[in-house]
Amino acid sequence: QVQLTESGGDSVQIGGSLTLSCTTVNILGRYCMGWFRQAPGKEREEVATIGSDGRPNYVDSVKGRFTISKGNGKTPLFLQMNSLNPEDSAMYYCALRLGYASCDSGPPDFKYWGQGTQVTVSS
Repeated sequence: QVQLTESGGDSVQIGGSLTLSCTTVNILGRYCMGWFRQAPGKEREEVATIGSDGRPNYVDSVKGRFTISKGNGKTPLFLQMNSLNPEDSAMYYCALRLGYASCDSGPPDFKYWGQGTQVTVSS
């Protein structure tokens, strides 16, 4: 069983920045990791993904503002969020699926999920 733990969520003002981190055991082999978010009353949304091949993907609403990156060791994933606005307020989740180096390959479902970290953006 792979456990994921998110951190870095906070309350910030419009235009602020945050960096989210995802901690887990050392991941070996090919994988795809991603950040998802869910606001109250809304469906879960894929925000950004990155595979072990290093190629990132972003939802249109965060392009140019958010950057997903790979870390090392037990912190393999980050999400740098800039120019935050109230529409970014949500619980943010880290997710992982194994076996494919590209997030464009393999089954779409992520098998492992963290508990989430809350991001709140207000004026």
